[in-house]
Amino acid sequence: METAEIRRRWLTFFEGKGHAVVPSAPLIHEDPNLLFVNAGMVPFKPYFLGQETPAWTRATSVQKCVRTGDIDEVGKTSRHGTFFQMNGNFSFGDYFKRDAIAFAWELLTTPQPEGGYGLDPERLWATVYTDDDEAEQLWLELTSIPKERIVRRAEADNYWSMGVPGPGGPCSEIFYDRGEEYGREGGPEVDEDRYMEIWNLVFMQYELSAVRSKADFDVAGPLPAQNVDTGMGLERIASILQGVDNMYEIDEVYPVLEKAAEMTGRTYGTQSGQTAGDSHPDDVHLRVVADHVRSSLMLIGDGVTPGNEGRGYVLRRMLRRAVRAMRLLGYEDPALPHLLPVSMERMSASYPELRTGFDRIAQIAYAEEQAFRRTLAQGTTILDTAVSRTKESGGDTLAGEQAFALHDTYGFPIDLTLEMAAEQGLKVDRDGFVRLMDEQRQRAKADAKAKKGGHANTEVWKDLRALGATDWRAYEELTTQGSVVGLVRDGARVDELEPGQTGQVVLDRTSFYAESGGQIADSGTIVVDGARLLVRDVQRPVKGLVVHTVEVADGPVRVGQESSAEVDPQWRIDACQAHSGTHVVHAALRQVLGPSALQSGSYNKPGYLRLDFAWNQSLSADARAEIEHVANLAVRDDLPVSADWMTLPEARERGALALFGETYDEQVRVIEIGGEWSRELCGGTHVRHSSQIGALTLTGESSVGSGVRRLEAFVGMNALQHLATERALVAELSSIVKAPAGDLPERVSELVTRLREVEKELEKVRREQVAASAGSLTDAASDVGGVTYIGQHISGGAPDDLRQMVTDTRAQLGEERPTVVALTGDGPGKPVVVVATNEAARAKGVKAGALVRVAAQVLGGGGGGKDDLAQGGGQDATKVEDALAAIERELGA
Repeated sequence: METAEIRRRWLTFFEGKGHAVVPSAPLIHEDPNLLFVNAGMVPFKPYFLGQETPAWTRATSVQKCVRTGDIDEVGKTSRHGTFFQMNGNFSFGDYFKRDAIAFAWELLTTPQPEGGYGLDPERLWATVYTDDDEAEQLWLELTSIPKERIVRRAEADNYWSMGVPGPGGPCSEIFYDRGEEYGREGGPEVDEDRYMEIWNLVFMQYELSAVRSKADFDVAGPLPAQNVDTGMGLERIASILQGVDNMYEIDEVYPVLEKAAEMTGRTYGTQSGQTAGDSHPDDVHLRVVADHVRSSLMLIGDGVTPGNEGRGYVLRRMLRRAVRAMRLLGYEDPALPHLLPVSMERMSASYPELRTGFDRIAQIAYAEEQAFRRTLAQGTTILDTAVSRTKESGGDTLAGEQAFALHDTYGFPIDLTLEMAAEQGLKVDRDGFVRLMDEQRQRAKADAKAKKGGHANTEVWKDLRALGATDWRAYEELTTQGSVVGLVRDGARVDELEPGQTGQVVLDRTSFYAESGGQIADSGTIVVDGARLLVRDVQRPVKGLVVHTVEVADGPVRVGQESSAEVDPQWRIDACQAHSGTHVVHAALRQVLGPSALQSGSYNKPGYLRLDFAWNQSLSADARAEIEHVANLAVRDDLPVSADWMTLPEARERGALALFGETYDEQVRVIEIGGEWSRELCGGTHVRHSSQIGALTLTGESSVGSGVRRLEAFVGMNALQHLATERALVAELSSIVKAPAGDLPERVSELVTRLREVEKELEKVRREQVAASAGSLTDAASDVGGVTYIGQHISGGAPDDLRQMVTDTRAQLGEERPTVVALTGDGPGKPVVVVATNEAARAKGVKAGALVRVAAQVLGGGGGGKDDLAQGGGQDATKVEDALAAIERELGA
């Protein structure tokens, strides 16, 4: 049974049991504790936390998930993968343990011709929490599982929480016995490779006040309602129903693995044991490729782009691990153009948007691979240098610090470092590398813990949200009347804010726009019984609650007072111009470059906008001019701007573009400019007609990551001021060069050409003067300790000049006697020393690098190089003669 069919049967079954089918949320989720959605229940957390009331009492979904905590274990076991899909059914105060167990048993054991999965009941085991007698009794009553196949397990295995204060409860897991060839008999307690967990039923019934670990928490009391949160791993059940050993061999993953094996000439599975834990290294690498290519496809599809931190770093790491694995398998050409389309073909059966957006996805992924190939080339050069220095010092082990620097600074994988060092006869201090990696991980965990601890700070907002949602009027009004619901200062609720203090104000009704969707918050004032509060920021720390950060100009202000929220009208107009301008630029961009140039992020504030989009090369001047022209034509044509609310499926059917990575409710707001000319999902504020945007001028275009470009622009009065400034600049330049504005490019080009010619002439004269001042250096040769030595200072001598002169002079003196040529010069404002030795001198043990270091120490600096040619420098130009004397003393010693 194909994975897409398993997915379809799940949703059909639970829809037939009265569950609302909820589409998968994007992998990027607005949660301070998560980089990505990592469990099927994440989109439903506000309902379980009591922050929101769901529109249904029971729901089902197949949620896209990514977990990266065990990324280094991918491919080594049958249980570790990064991207996976979680089938879930949820009850919000509706059914509880009885129905959850009955539903699970029915779907698992119903024969396939009748719409179920057709699993053999004799192969199913259940686990329950250590004292959950009720769950055990229900398994005995509702299923054919005998008591000896029901296992009681403690908190670490069978108690669920979010890891922070909130809902939790015991859980019951379902395991499938894959047979004696997969391990020891005895149930999940004995062998979780043979007995594979396929479904976890969480009975969410308690409020946890503290969670110190999976097995250490405090129970505050029962929840107001008993809930059910279940999760079945789609890839796991697929591996069982498709009769394969592990998730890497199912129909959505294996085709990529098979293609990678074909490209590298490897044969998968012939050298490995029955379980993934007994795998040959080649098979592990092939699984890494299959997993990471699919995971990267899904992440880019949901709007993540490669970067150096956060989500972007995770994506970058997976793409580079996939490329690295192909290299370790012997394939050094670009691999992703062959692998990514295979993954798209398999995954688009369940996620058709991957096919329609594949041009954008491919651009980003392929650009990242090219960037990594350049990194590999650079890292190889650095590694070669490190290996040479290790050998020169007589060592046989590359320091862990060097391996870590290659990994951390240049993204050079440790496996490649080990491989390439071994090829040159060196070991690597793996323990030192691991120690530094562990230190880095501990720092990252500390940062994550600090951020997670910040979750507690949201409790104050949850408490205020419990008083009711903010009546938000930003679309309809600039001034609203209401009252002060709450005041917060330094993270704690207070009854009063005094003049000069800064804090947060929650009103029951507000007209202020809260920062979101790339648009910054409104500016303005809140007037409270004569007190005046200057609004500095507006945010939504929890859904449904609008919070104003204010500076109290006059006061005090107290909870319960009447309020008037007054948005600065000019600020709002300018913000509307910028946000509508962003939509216009996006539409113009797609018209000029094509539909694959999709927005991946934006930021706008009064008078200014920037737009990030998927593209793998810089835009030509003509392309930028055309985009600006098309955008201003839309402004000139006075296109109508409308905002309509509709369901998400209706918006998609109408072709509305969604910003990747945004999470949308069932009801979404669609902004249209000129009808279908621009149609996007958007929660921002906008003008009513495109002409109200005013002037629009592009000011810059740059790269912000692999396959991502950024356009910047001014709109409205800011655009006019920018153009006026440029006009004044052109007038000033015209006056300076005494040419009309239209002739400026040609005139400036002529001046630049003449300037370069003069610079070349000056450089030629300078070199002639240096050569003349040097004279015949061979005349200054003397014998020092059996070595022919020349030590001279060349006034005006630059490093390039000195290197040429020492090598030429060395050649003139020949190889009959040991020879050392040392020259000092003025360098670019600092003294420089260059030393050359011939083969006879080196045979005597005289090395240029060592002599340079002696001289550089006198000059107050450093230096180094090879035995035959080396260079150094310092800070004190008055010591050049002393430096040469130091070399002479070293030779005579």
